[in-house]
Amino acid sequence: MTSPAILVLTDFYAVSNRALSYAASLAVPLQAHLVLLHVRHDRLLCPDEEAAAAPSARHTRQALIALADAQPVPTQVDVTEGYLPDAVAAAVRQHQPQLLVLGRPDNDATPPTMVASAAQDILRHVPFPLLVVPSVGWDNFPPRRMALAVDGEPFSLYENQHLVPSLLSSLGAALTVVHVTTEPGPTAEVERRVQHEIWRSGVTELAAGIQTHVVSNADAAEGILQVAAEVEADLLVLVARRHNLLGGLFHRSVTAQLLAQSPLPVLLLPALD
Repeated sequence: MTSPAILVLTDFYAVSNRALSYAASLAVPLQAHLVLLHVRHDRLLCPDEEAAAAPSARHTRQALIALADAQPVPTQVDVTEGYLPDAVAAAVRQHQPQLLVLGRPDNDATPPTMVASAAQDILRHVPFPLLVVPSVGWDNFPPRRMALAVDGEPFSLYENQHLVPSLLSSLGAALTVVHVTTEPGPTAEVERRVQHEIWRSGVTELAAGIQTHVVSNADAAEGILQVAAEVEADLLVLVARRHNLLGGLFHRSVTAQLLAQSPLPVLLLPALD
């Protein structure tokens, strides 16, 4: 297909996958098609107790084809087996998507920390924008108010660095920039530094109407979610730095906390840094 792709990692119960509904709602204004990637026997997409009752590969493909036919945009199906990051990397090479989409299940079999670990593994192997969609806690899609959280330090993005401007223009969405500092005091200089780094990175143009919120909070994740709630954001955008993804302490990072705790969908933009 000549249109851009959105690659959706479908879970065992794909028919109830809200991440797929969210991806489809983005695909329409972005004029993109969907690719449904189902990795059989993966612990995240097909937990152990579900795998025992999982249908055959042929039946799985048939069910996914029926699901694909019900989508509002052209949709392809890709069923494979093996290690999730390897399967995603192969699918990315084949389809060159704008965006990867992963659901965050709300069940005892899949704790939020498992989703954060899966996101880390995927981005280590495939530095593409990754959207993590919780199964509950949000209702608005496509998004109309985006909150971009940054740490104020220089960063450069990998591929698809124009994704945020594309989303803003295609969706007619508003953008708020969020920065959390641990030191109270005047914020004007901090705002200028944050705006400069965003402009330099190319993640988006700071056009008129884009607000920058600098807040003081010892807990960065809490501060980001606080501002997101205050501005009524319905999509949270984070810069995922390479050294955090490679480090053994990723599970303690602000990114991992927000992936586990955010009631909003979270879009991760992998950075070179």
